[in-house]
Amino acid sequence: MRATTIHAPGDIRVEEVPDPTLELPTDAIVRVVAGCICGSDLWPYRGHNVITPGSTIGHECVGVVEEVGAEVRDFKPGDFVIVPFCHCDNTCAHCRAGAQSVCEHLGFTSSGQAELARVTQADGSLMKTEGMPDKAVIPSLLTLSDVMATGWHAAVAARVAPGSTALVVGDGAVGLCGVLAARQLGAERIIAMSRHESRQQVARKFGATDVVAERGKEGAELVRELTGGVGADAVLECVGTDDAMRTAISVARPGAMVGFVGVPHGVELPVRKMFEKNVGVAGGMAPVRRYLPELLDLTLSGQIEPGLVFDLTLPLDEAPEGYRAMDERRAIKVLLEP
Repeated sequence: MRATTIHAPGDIRVEEVPDPTLELPTDAIVRVVAGCICGSDLWPYRGHNVITPGSTIGHECVGVVEEVGAEVRDFKPGDFVIVPFCHCDNTCAHCRAGAQSVCEHLGFTSSGQAELARVTQADGSLMKTEGMPDKAVIPSLLTLSDVMATGWHAAVAARVAPGSTALVVGDGAVGLCGVLAARQLGAERIIAMSRHESRQQVARKFGATDVVAERGKEGAELVRELTGGVGADAVLECVGTDDAMRTAISVARPGAMVGFVGVPHGVELPVRKMFEKNVGVAGGMAPVRRYLPELLDLTLSGQIEPGLVFDLTLPLDEAPEGYRAMDERRAIKVLLEP
């Protein structure tokens, strides 16, 4: 099959690689209809993560089931499915507690930017639609495999409540989906921290009432001014850097919670400051399967359209250009069509 591979920082290629095969009786093979590039894919692309040269990359996709293992009961070839980036059995003790991203049989999509992807726990992970969805809704369904569910997890972890003021740190696809999640969970005021006009526009479409373009201390001061010196009731940290986390904690009101979903790189929590302010931190890798039923209903009913985060669509063969566009901030999120 054709698949996106990474060989070194900045070295993305589309090559022929072996097709994935059923390795476990719980597996399924999905023919990818749409995949995409995630902001977290930029960490290895920029040289911040260890790279295995020639490995496939991409963890977000939707598609049609092509083959299932002997123990798969709920899916069959021909089903259109959303593939959570983290696979789970949805039955272990952790899954039953709502922590599907820490499943005892955890697996991950490793070839979402390809023609085929293997799912290690098909029955517990996949979510199917009734027949083939309209092409127009596929981008939104694709976000449910990761970024929309991850933004939702940030909002839930931050304890966004009706009538509250929510602040979103980060204007990538996850941060923008966090704005959308905060609106759905009832936040009355949503402050998006964003320096890029195109992203600000999407944030406002998703429900942001205020936009702060400044960063660091200046940005934090503006947030305090907007909240009358109180700070935000709930903060969504959707970047994963130390600066982003410190900003999030500094603008949280006393007693607030920071929901963090940005993959952490170099983050050191200011525990003393958190202690003094009674500010908590919760979140982590999103348990996508936990949120899929609700998010699928919201998407198919037209109540949310998270697919607006895609502002560039390319054929799979042009994946290297997609990486360049996101790295250079010429695109928010790139959809790839095999």
